[in-house]
Amino acid sequence: SLVRWHLDLLPEGSFRETPELQLLLVTSGHLGIIGDGAFSGLVLLEYLFIEDNEVGTISATALRGLRGLLHLSLANNNLETLPRGLFQGLETLSHLDLRGNPLQCDCGLRWLVAWLSSASAPATEAGNCQGPPQHHGTPLAHLQPRDFQCLVSELRPFQSLPFSSLTAEPFALGGHPGVALAQPFAGACALLEWDQLAGRFRAPTIINGSSPVACHPLPLGGTLLVVVAQLGGGGSSVWRRSGGPGSPFIRLQALGGGGRLRSPHAVASARLGGHLYLGVADSSKGGTSTLFRWVGGGFYPHQALRPWHRDTHLEFLELGGRPALVVCSGSRRPLVYRWSGVAFTPHTDIPHVPDVYAAKHFRSRGQVYLCLTRFLGDAKVMRWEGSMFREVQEVPARGSLVFQPLTLAGQRYVILGNDYALSRVYRLGPGGHLELLQELLSPTPRAFAPLPLAHGHFVVASSFKGVTQIYRQVTVDLGA
Repeated sequence: SLVRWHLDLLPEGSFRETPELQLLLVTSGHLGIIGDGAFSGLVLLEYLFIEDNEVGTISATALRGLRGLLHLSLANNNLETLPRGLFQGLETLSHLDLRGNPLQCDCGLRWLVAWLSSASAPATEAGNCQGPPQHHGTPLAHLQPRDFQCLVSELRPFQSLPFSSLTAEPFALGGHPGVALAQPFAGACALLEWDQLAGRFRAPTIINGSSPVACHPLPLGGTLLVVVAQLGGGGSSVWRRSGGPGSPFIRLQALGGGGRLRSPHAVASARLGGHLYLGVADSSKGGTSTLFRWVGGGFYPHQALRPWHRDTHLEFLELGGRPALVVCSGSRRPLVYRWSGVAFTPHTDIPHVPDVYAAKHFRSRGQVYLCLTRFLGDAKVMRWEGSMFREVQEVPARGSLVFQPLTLAGQRYVILGNDYALSRVYRLGPGGHLELLQELLSPTPRAFAPLPLAHGHFVVASSFKGVTQIYRQVTVDLGA
């Protein structure tokens, strides 16, 4: 018997000089860590009691070599978890006591639950779970492996492309997905494609320009249109590719809006009443954001939105079964428009957020949410409440210009890109509340685009100053 011992670590071979021991009682003391092989050499030991010792950690190989052990008690310690394989080789063990420990019955203990339910498990007094909240107070013996949700998805770096990019916009044509990339410094639009032989992505240039700030892809039947919004040079334009992949793009028309588009900043599109519309946000002091309509093989001005407000982004969505449009600006609060059937009319603004850079929406359980990125303040998640948007959550976002919701393999993500710190990946929790999932090293991101392919699911992250990064979604078993 070892009573009232005070030891931070019980190291390997602590009982090497007492090989004849059959019963060992260590109690009422302080024993912080039980190390690897702490009981090695005790081949005759049958009863081991380590009780009331404040043990917080036990090594996976601490019980190695106890071939004749019949009874093991780790009761009344500070053990929150037990390492996988702890009881491996204890073929003769007939009784196990784990009572009085603050066990965290999460994925780290799924192996123990599975082992206790097996035919070879000893009689066990396991006590109750201390956490997590969904298992608090539940007897460990009442849990089954199916009670643990241990499969989680995360994004891992897959490939870097050696160029910067400003926007990354996904599309699908003929069942084949793709991503269009705007490269303002290279003066080009590129189309991301999979190289089957190399097993990697490549992004050949498809359109040369002066300084494109957006390359917006628009599948139209079997034709792919690309709207190139650019600063200076020949102005914004629309390009068309009628053939399959590899066919050249031909300039279809200039996109000027009667001279109102001076500094295009963002492009979006939607089908309204059976017609295709294109919206361009203009960020210049004297420019006007404009809505275009596809008529007779080209886009023509349909409606001028509010002028001279330095608009930075617009987002088409549906509110209450009717088309709507959210326009963001650096000079006033975001404005929500509703579709009248022929044009958009102002409906309401979004209060308390005067400096919104961009608004991206997603739907969950029939409700509409907006992710707002701000020039100076923290990002916000808003929910449509029938007549206006109300705040659901504020997310720390200093140095962020992209707050992007996306869906990949049925999983809902929201990614907050940051210029000065790690970007953060959130998953959607109850009530539209975002829960942090992981962090990414993605330099100066400006857009995130999903790219689902037959051999994997990917996310493309454009970078204003660094390389364009591609991440792959992988599934991790936290209980393994």
